[in-house]
Parts: sequence; C-alpha cells; structure tokens
Amino acid sequence: MELANRVLNLKPSATLAAAAKAKSLKQAGKDVLSLTLGEPDFETPQHIKEAAKRSIDNGSASFYTASAGIPELIQAIIERTQADTGVSYQADEVTVGTGAKFLLYALFQAVLNEGDEVLIPTPYWVSYGAQVELAGGKSIIIETDEKNHHKVTVKDLENAKTSRTKALVLNTPSNPTGMIYSEAELRAIGEWAVKNNCLIVSDDIYGKLVYNGHTFTPICSLSEAIKKQTIVINGVSKSYSMTGWRIGYALGDAAIIKQMTKLTSQSISNPTAVSQYAAVEALSGDQSCVEEMRQVFEERLNTAFPLVEALPGVVITKPQGAFYLYPDISETLTLCGYTDVDAWVNDLLEEELVAVVSGKGFGTSSHIRMSYATDMDTILSAVKRIETFINKKIESK
Repeated sequence: MELANRVLNLKPSATLAAAAKAKSLKQAGKDVLSLTLGEPDFETPQHIKEAAKRSIDNGSASFYTASAGIPELIQAIIERTQADTGVSYQADEVTVGTGAKFLLYALFQAVLNEGDEVLIPTPYWVSYGAQVELAGGKSIIIETDEKNHHKVTVKDLENAKTSRTKALVLNTPSNPTGMIYSEAELRAIGEWAVKNNCLIVSDDIYGKLVYNGHTFTPICSLSEAIKKQTIVINGVSKSYSMTGWRIGYALGDAAIIKQMTKLTSQSISNPTAVSQYAAVEALSGDQSCVEEMRQVFEERLNTAFPLVEALPGVVITKPQGAFYLYPDISETLTLCGYTDVDAWVNDLLEEELVAVVSGKGFGTSSHIRMSYATDMDTILSAVKRIETFINKKIESK
C-alpha cells in the first residue's frame, strides 16, 4: 500500500530517537549514562497522585469529559495563570490537550493554510518545524547569533517576514539553550508582531524553571494588544514532573481556541480524565513542590556548568532557565578530528556510553544538548566520560 507523503517526509523526533537508542543499549546490559530527554527525574508529587486516585475511586475518571477539559481544570488554569502572571483569561479562551506538544500541533492545524509561513528562530525545539509542515505551512528558519545568546531580534524578524508570514514561535526559557528573553526584548518583539499582524506562539512550558536570580516575563503580560496577538502554550509536565500524565493547555483568542477544541473533539475526543483531575491539584494545590524541584535543578546547573565549560574546545553561555546545557563544540570537533557532530555524538555513545543529542535536530550543526534533568551522580559521571572521550581522540590524532 502506498503511504501518505506527509508521514514519509516526516523526520522522527531527534530527542526521542537519541533516548530510544540509549535505552536499547541499556537494556542490552550496557552502562549507559543518558543526558537526552527533557524529563524531570522526580516522581509526581504525592498530593497530585492522591488526587488522581480519588478521581478513580469516586468514578469521576471513568467517563468522557468536555473536549476542552473539565470545568474544574479550566478554572484552575485561569487562576494559576492569574496568580503567576497577573494576566486574566475567560473560560472560552482556554483549552486543554494531551500535552503541550499536542496543543502546538492543534494550533498550527487551526491557523495555517497551505503555504503560510511561520518564523522559527534557531536553535529550536525539534518538533516545531515538523508540526508546521504537517499543517501545510512553511517553516522560515531564522539564524540567531551566539553572541546574542541565540535570541531573535526585531531586525531579524523584519528581514525574514513576507506577505505569507502568519506566526512566530517564541520559546523562553528556551529549549535547548536555556536562555531567557528580557522584558525589553519581548516588548519590542510583541509590538512588532502586533504591527505586522503576526500571531505569537508563546511556548512558556519552562516558565517556572529559572535560576540564579533571573526572571521569566510572559509576553502576554506586556500589553492588552500583545496579549490579543498571543497564544500561550503551557502545561504541567516540566514544573510538576508530570511528563507521563500528558496534560497541556493553551490560552488566547477565543476564536482560535474554539477551533483547536473542535480539532480535539474530532481526534482524541478529550484529554485523559484521570490526568485532568491530577492537573487540577497540581495547579491549585500546594506549590512548594515546584520550588523544591527548581532548587535541585539550580544546584545541578551550577555544579555541571563549570565542568562542561572546562571541556577542551567547548564554548558555552550559562543557561538561565529550563534544564539543558547547549555547548558549541565546533572547536572540540576539530580537536578530536571530526567534521560532523552526528558522528561525534554516535562515537561518544558507542565508546564511552554517554548519550547526548546532536544539535542538528535543533537547527545548529556544531552543538550538542545535554539535559541535567537527571541525578547528580549521572551528570558528573557523564561529564567525566565526555572529558575522557575528548582527550582520547586528541591524543590519537
């Protein structure tokens, strides 16, 4: 049977592929240290798990829910957003989905027509471009400058826009760089988007994970005009260690949200009921767990960063949020006798059993992404093995 071009041309997720290879080697008995997935290594906090159990025991989780999400969760999202950002939304401006990733997919399906262009700055999360293309859109990749911490500027946007420009994807704190846009930078971008009628797709999933005194400014909070121009994508996966529960949410223009919900109704019917009840507790219950996990990530960052920075040839700016290191290893590749980052990453896994993700999946060809969302022993041992690998390659040249 002939398969659809949309899937034949679709590339698999680079992060999931790297994680799967590491997992396969580990299952074969290899002592693999994986720094691949952006997944907190903590269990979901107990009070959230208890809420899920209650919904099972009282029968609430047994049935279909509204496609946009249960009213209790919609209200919890509105109240948590108001508390965290000062921005108010109405119930018809909120929809829930099976993870923030699905809601990005639903958004692009809802707003893009064939040939519409979406501006995506590098480095970018691996699925943005694929989802744009699945919706018939065209990804316009904007190269950013390492000296500017890989943050897009209004000048960059102005140079990239055309008559088909429909949206801009903005992710702060960034996956993979961990950098945060300042309020002034966001205001300039937001005002440009309003002026050019360009929808801002604001991926705020790492907004609670900021470190060392830095702050996260939601772009939707800067003015009413910018808020109207923005669809916020968020969820409970990262901040509450609920990746497996698959609950995300979107906030923004009611007309767009309505179409996203319609797509949900015709695809997945509704987000998983038990996960929704867990998410209600996550957003409306005790928030101390978020700060406890944030502090652990901050300690890992502050411990791992100087060790990675000291690796031969590495150039890296200290991240301000999320839980990734994204070193430029172009000089390291030369020192080791490589011309291709994929080959270097593959040999690191084969020879030293350390799994990282090639920067090619994020739109840059001289970087690697290292997740520190794992225990400290794994991080320290992995960096030590990377150092050993680099030194061996240098010595063998």
